Amino acid sequence: MSSRTQGAAALPETLWFTRCPVPTATGIAADQGWLAREFAPEGIAVRSLQEVPPEVAADHHYTHALTGLFREGGNVPALWARSRGEATRLVGLTWIEERQVVLVRAGSGITEPAQLRGLRLAIPRHGIGIDFWRAMALAGFRGALGLAGLTLADSEPVDVPGIPGGGQWSAELAALRDGTVDAVYVKGALAVEAARRIGAEVAVELDAAPDRRARVNNGTPRPITVHQRLLDERPELVARFLAVLLEAADWAAEHPVEVARILQAETGAGAEGVAGAYASGSHRTLHLDLSAERLELLGAQERFLGEQGFLAAPVNVQAWADPEPLRAARELLRARRAAGGGAAGAGAGAGGGGDFRAGGGAVRITDFD
Repeated sequence: MSSRTQGAAALPETLWFTRCPVPTATGIAADQGWLAREFAPEGIAVRSLQEVPPEVAADHHYTHALTGLFREGGNVPALWARSRGEATRLVGLTWIEERQVVLVRAGSGITEPAQLRGLRLAIPRHGIGIDFWRAMALAGFRGALGLAGLTLADSEPVDVPGIPGGGQWSAELAALRDGTVDAVYVKGALAVEAARRIGAEVAVELDAAPDRRARVNNGTPRPITVHQRLLDERPELVARFLAVLLEAADWAAEHPVEVARILQAETGAGAEGVAGAYASGSHRTLHLDLSAERLELLGAQERFLGEQGFLAAPVNVQAWADPEPLRAARELLRARRAAGGGAAGAGAGAGGGGDFRAGGGAVRITDFD
């Protein structure tokens, strides 16, 4: 983390952020320009990994080896990085209902979880450091099978090699279309559009399950992590960053039309795909916390990933979590509001600088999670 000296304290030259192509407070704050505005007085640049060339961004979205980075993304890479010894800390969790379904071919007659018994399930395999796509499919099918009291052992997992340069779910949906597999797990806005293109039908709606444990997966719950070094050296910067995210979540709850616009840019999907992927009212659920329930759900995911061989070592989720930065952020936001302000002038209207813009348009980050 490069830095410069201001008096006796070292300030970083740049704070980085990264997020997935899904609803996030980070994405909202970036679109509105509030992150850049918050740190401008100190001359600290705030940049997105998604706006820089790959040789600069490297694989930091997954490894979190960049010490000045805030990451709001899937829990599979976050847990994987921590299990490999990266000194990150969990400072928040969100839970966004992002449509999760099991798809089958049209006319198959498969309409309920019990009918997944014995079926060939598409399990993608990608040649990347942490194959979160594979982890998502396994967790999704585990959740669907579990609704009928079944396990992954009651099905026939089929490896489906990823298509280099292919879109999300492209290899799995092609295998479904061609009859190589019987069912595919998908989630999110682009999946809704892709499934419609090949005429696939929904067999299991995981979102309809009353027990949210059936939907525990890469994005549910979704962690916000920072590096221990940044937290140790400049805890006030972490609190300020999180305060902006809290303000962004509050703003989103009152601006559903603007949130829908931002989500189309973030996901790369059209209005129909976004509407089909995210339940009505999801713009009100971007707030982060470290509640006992969310930590328990993340713990369940950690155990599953360990059982499936995705983690180098166990991760003690309770010990990983640090509630102090979020407590400090909430206190800071209360103090600012009491003084008649907010985080970085949030609420000043749309288009406040858009620090995830590049070349005049939104950077598509559809390969990140």
